[in-house]
Amino acid sequence: MPQFQQPWWLLLLLVVPLLYFWYARWGREQEGVLRYSSLELFDRAALRSGNRKVQLLLAGRYLLLVLLALALARPQVTDVIRENRVEVIDIMLVLDISSSMLAADFKPNRLEAAKTVARQFIRDRSGDRMGIVVFAGESFIQCPLTHDNQVLQDLLARVRSVDKEHDGTAIGMAIANAINRLRDSAAKSKVMILLSDGSNNAGELDPTTAAQLAQKFDIKIYTIGAGTHGLAPYPVSDPIWGQRMVQVEVDLDEETLQAVADLTGGQYFRATDQESLGEIYSQIDELERTEIEVSEYLNVQEFYGWLVIPASLLGLLLPAVGTGLFKKIVA
Repeated sequence: MPQFQQPWWLLLLLVVPLLYFWYARWGREQEGVLRYSSLELFDRAALRSGNRKVQLLLAGRYLLLVLLALALARPQVTDVIRENRVEVIDIMLVLDISSSMLAADFKPNRLEAAKTVARQFIRDRSGDRMGIVVFAGESFIQCPLTHDNQVLQDLLARVRSVDKEHDGTAIGMAIANAINRLRDSAAKSKVMILLSDGSNNAGELDPTTAAQLAQKFDIKIYTIGAGTHGLAPYPVSDPIWGQRMVQVEVDLDEETLQAVADLTGGQYFRATDQESLGEIYSQIDELERTEIEVSEYLNVQEFYGWLVIPASLLGLLLPAVGTGLFKKIVA
């Protein structure tokens, strides 16, 4: 932004028209060295040439004063340079895809509700690296850590519930799989968000031992238990009536999920519907926000030198031109 550091010097510019008025009114009469009774004796061309030389010297003096006034006012251009530094967070979403996630106590079912809420969570976390681990009886990577939110959402959309052959709930192995993706991360904060609706009944590693391993790598685990209390509607295929809903007991091991969160410095949440699940993800989103560090630098470019140099040259040139080239007589 252009500005003058000492703008009061610009008041000197008002002197220029005053000097011109003074010279035109009185100064011209006081400058002559020789007086003549009549100018008819002189050649008209010589008179015009002399008058132009006088006007040129006067204009040079006025220009010199203008340049000095502007230079003293210190013209400059300032720019504010801002540097933002954000400590990113690496987050792994660990999602249960066992057959029990088809229960319809969430609409349309637990899995689709979890995917909808996770999709919004991903959209809100631009700048962070995120990945997805899914698990049932076995665990595998759906998407490695990435900054590309669109790829993450596309791969999340392809998540489906497993068939009966691979059914089960291997929470401990899912945590271990996510640890493998986070342990070498250089991020300031490493977070795992684990959602399950059952109890650990598969895999070679129990959840508590996996949580202790996560603790050693400074990985914080937020656990979410999904499911209503008591009974939940679950779709079954009937050879006579086709697919129908039956009421099944909600088998959620809250104690283990709570212990996993406590061991790693996270929190445990219970979601009984999609609305409460959305609120839980919003809470986690707020808890895992890093502060943005903003540094501001003022870049100043001074331009008085562009005025002082020509003013100095003009100050030296005017006397030389007046007495040397124009043969001005100095009394």
